[in-house]
Amino acid sequence: MQPALNIPKTGALDLVSLGALVHRLDPGIIPFRKATECQIHVSGGEFNVAANLADCFGLQTSIATAMVNYPIGDLVAERVKAMGVKPFYKRFEHDGVTGPNIAAVYSDRGHGVRAPVVFYNRSNEAAARLKPGDFDWKTIFAGGIRWFHSGGIFAALSETTAELIIEGMRVAKAAGAVVSFDLNFREKLWKVSGGQHRAQSVIGRIVENVDVLVGNEEDLQKGLGVPGPQLAAKSKLDPSAFFGMIDRVVKQHPQIKIVATTLREVHSTSRHHWGAVAWVNGETHVSPTCELHVHDRVGGGDGFASGFFYGLLAGESTEESLKLGWAHGALLTTFPGDTTMATLQEVRAFAQGGSARIQR
Repeated sequence: MQPALNIPKTGALDLVSLGALVHRLDPGIIPFRKATECQIHVSGGEFNVAANLADCFGLQTSIATAMVNYPIGDLVAERVKAMGVKPFYKRFEHDGVTGPNIAAVYSDRGHGVRAPVVFYNRSNEAAARLKPGDFDWKTIFAGGIRWFHSGGIFAALSETTAELIIEGMRVAKAAGAVVSFDLNFREKLWKVSGGQHRAQSVIGRIVENVDVLVGNEEDLQKGLGVPGPQLAAKSKLDPSAFFGMIDRVVKQHPQIKIVATTLREVHSTSRHHWGAVAWVNGETHVSPTCELHVHDRVGGGDGFASGFFYGLLAGESTEESLKLGWAHGALLTTFPGDTTMATLQEVRAFAQGGSARIQR
């Protein structure tokens, strides 16, 4: 089945993401309180989608975001360039002491029965200062845009970021683009900016402009205020509870054409079962499932979203697009960092039932 999205066939930019860039400090399996060294990963829920689509899938993507003129900004900008993403920066000067800053995310991977831990330093974050009028959307979209994406992490940062998302979405829609939003509900971020009540008010206004929504049951409940499923799922891989909520989502927002999410059953930090589902104009689709031996779980959901979007942008069927998203998200958990190291050939092979046999 072909999804009923009116995606422009061509455009100078296949996808534009709007969001915050961050640098993630990762001591691996060592808890931060015992860490002596870290890897630095450049990330951001919205950036990850653009980076994956450029690096693995070969699309022309860009990120509209804040950039700070100081060494951390230089590091981040180098990684954006290396992933093949075209930047549109609103630049800020660092005062040498207090900022503004590019946010830091701290995370250890956990191991076995010990869960991963994520916490933040988003104090005086440059991206939180972004506001309507900071980007010349008509110039950015002048060569044509096929898809516009943003997410709930950026929406949570300040009162002005949500308004900027709405501004960007409306101009993108007027330019003919499909608009997507990943709910990505983060309790810690919303707690310091008004809590769940504000989250639902803000996200509800954003989603009025959205064609494709990404989010799991918790995202839908806490981010959109959709009542939970009447029947509990038999397992985390059972899609019935998720599908049971979709009627309520579409009743609130009848313009939505697609709702999709990953399904993850966590047996231990290192061993998950993984699947994905999509609701498309009233029809339901379920991916295969597989067992994951996880190296780094951060970014797996963004990996799913980017593979799924790629399939839709490439004109694949809904079933194939869902499998591509499922496969890419699974592969992404096998790499360190938040963005892809997979190739399109690897993604397609796994989506078609490939194995981990050595390739000679």
